[in-house]
Amino acid sequence: MQPLYSVNVPNSANDEQLDGVVRLVSRYFDSAAVLVSGTGSARHIWASPGLSETRLTRIIGISETTPNTLVWPLQAQADTPLGTLYLHFDQPHQLDAKQREALQDFAALALDLLVRAADEARQRHEIAALRDSERRMALAISGSGTGIWDRNVATGEIHYSSSWKALLGYAEHEIGNRIEESYTRVHPADLDYVRATIQAHLDQRTEAYEVEHRLRCRDGQYKWVCSRGKVVERDKHGKPLRMVGTTTDITAMRRLSEQVQLTATLMTDLTNEIPGMVFQYRRQADGTSAFTYVSAGAQAICGLSAMQLMQDAQALTDIVHPDDRKAFIDSFQLSAEQLTPWHLEFRVQVPGREIAWCQGEACPRREEDGSVIWHGFMTDLTERKQIEAELQAFATTDFLTQLANRRHFMCQLEAELARLQRSPEQSAAILMFDLDYFKTINDRWGHNVGDQALRHFAGILSSQLRKTDTAGRLGGEEFAVVLSEANLDKARNFATRIQNELARSPILHAGEPIFLAVSVGISSLNASDASVEAALSRSDIALYCAKRGGRNRIEYH
Repeated sequence: MQPLYSVNVPNSANDEQLDGVVRLVSRYFDSAAVLVSGTGSARHIWASPGLSETRLTRIIGISETTPNTLVWPLQAQADTPLGTLYLHFDQPHQLDAKQREALQDFAALALDLLVRAADEARQRHEIAALRDSERRMALAISGSGTGIWDRNVATGEIHYSSSWKALLGYAEHEIGNRIEESYTRVHPADLDYVRATIQAHLDQRTEAYEVEHRLRCRDGQYKWVCSRGKVVERDKHGKPLRMVGTTTDITAMRRLSEQVQLTATLMTDLTNEIPGMVFQYRRQADGTSAFTYVSAGAQAICGLSAMQLMQDAQALTDIVHPDDRKAFIDSFQLSAEQLTPWHLEFRVQVPGREIAWCQGEACPRREEDGSVIWHGFMTDLTERKQIEAELQAFATTDFLTQLANRRHFMCQLEAELARLQRSPEQSAAILMFDLDYFKTINDRWGHNVGDQALRHFAGILSSQLRKTDTAGRLGGEEFAVVLSEANLDKARNFATRIQNELARSPILHAGEPIFLAVSVGISSLNASDASVEAALSRSDIALYCAKRGGRNRIEYH
């Protein structure tokens, strides 16, 4: 059987010495000796060589001294038990004074070794805990974008942690250890500030060194960092010897700060410079509502002072155009129910002013008391709406004649065809007009007179149109008209009126009358037409026949 004195015993110098003490005690007293320390899984046993497991178990199971076994507790200061020494004799045995004195010495030696072992175990535990703490700190530093540096102020040497080098994209061997080199990575615009801040701390004018600046990375880009440090060692004259610190990547934080600052500046400009009304609006859980803040721009937007609106929120609803009022009320209700941003374009009617367009924007937030609060603004859209209308006119109108341009006319023609296809029993007609001898007018009197002739004809054409009709300039001197709810006879009457009006109303140039004539081609627009181009082509063929037939004529297809 393997001797139990070697079982569960850590391999250390103290363990060997305790093993030796037990052997020495066994030989000195000519008995079986056992030393037990700890309890449970942490229990350690040192026993005489050759001691059987059965006998060992019986010995350490004795709790008090017997004629055959002496139980000697080993206690440190404050009666803290560290172990027990057992002496077991084959026969009842009584120790004399000399043996007791020797046993006390052996016990003191064993106790001293146990104390040392306990201290070593505690130190090993503390070291392990410290290493765990260091590992956790290293992981935390590695994941936080922070590096550590250690500077010898006297020699100018500076050492960086691996995480510091990785922070800027450098490998271990790519960073020198001289302070002069470190300054070459500082952004030129920040260098003087960094040097001055460090010097102020070295001179003990500040408690610590802390500065935000830019460092050049391996790829040449600059990164914003926050460097913090402190002198940890000075000589007897106060001269700094060693300085330790950290460098943290704050690029993302800096960008966020700049973005917030830009946003704040923009909001300030919007509030102070751009006409508009900034507001805070609250709707209680019971449905009552009020403006809790309104900027001075309210007067320009809705003709009401900030005080008036904060005293009576209904005053704003009252000036909303009747056609938009329901949408205005419903939009706030929907925003409150779904907590979605409020966005609405609406008109207001302020007494003594023309109808104005407003745009409202706000974000809702539900409060703990169940109320909903909006922060938003209203701006005047009237000018933008006017511009949009003008742009729409530019996009759909021929500049010279103010009739529909070709693209818009074709869209209207397609809409008319769609109407006929929905109601095949209805009718429509297409007329193509071409001013006769228009080139001669340009050649003889010039393009200005030609433009005057086009505008003159367009005016006559427009004067004969109903609200349901559309006229457009297709290009050059060519025009087209779609007559809604008209057959070929009505179309011919329309064309005849145009020709007669032209004959009665010449244009004047330098006192000389210039009479215009027009050829006309007419066709029906049918629900069976596959496209508007087909119907327009028929009118174009009829127009060609009118031109070939002598001009100033009306032809059908």
